[in-house]
Parts: sequence; structure tokens; C-alpha cells
Amino acid sequence: MQVTLADDYSYRDPVDQSVTEHSGIRIVFDDGSRLVCRLSGTGTEGATLRLYLERLQRDVIDDDLGLALSPLTQAAEELLGMKERFGMAGRRW
Repeated sequence: MQVTLADDYSYRDPVDQSVTEHSGIRIVFDDGSRLVCRLSGTGTEGATLRLYLERLQRDVIDDDLGLALSPLTQAAEELLGMKERFGMAGRRW
């Protein structure tokens, strides 16, 4: 997987068209898959870090969903190093 775009994205509310800058980190890959990492909550203390994995899958997934998303989880770990940063080394996603 090759990174084709990495940015600090903005969010436009579809209802009132307001724009929120610096909404999170977005990493897009050459196959259209993407990782989105953002804080959830009103401040940085006690906030939840959310990681979204998105991959287009044209076929029905009969296997474990974790297996289907494993290339993205591996890319997320390699690029963001979240397990090590948050003391989760050795733990499974």
C-alpha cells in the first residue's frame, strides 16, 4: 500500500455548512483505502482517540472482518505507532 495523500482535514457539516478546521489526520492509500485518526471529546485531557479504517470491498465478506481490514491495521500501526505510544505493545487490535 502506498500513501497518496496525508493531511489535517477539515469537516463541513452537511446541514448548516459550518466548517471545522483541524478535524484530524487523514491518510489515503493508492487503492482508495484510508485511515482517519481524530480526537473525540471537548478537550485533550480525557479525550478519546478514534481510529477509523475504511476500505472498499466489492465482494461479500464471509471471513472475519478483522482479517479483511488487517492490511489497514498493519499500516496504521506502522505509520502511527499507536500501540507503542499508548503502552499497548504486544496486544492485539
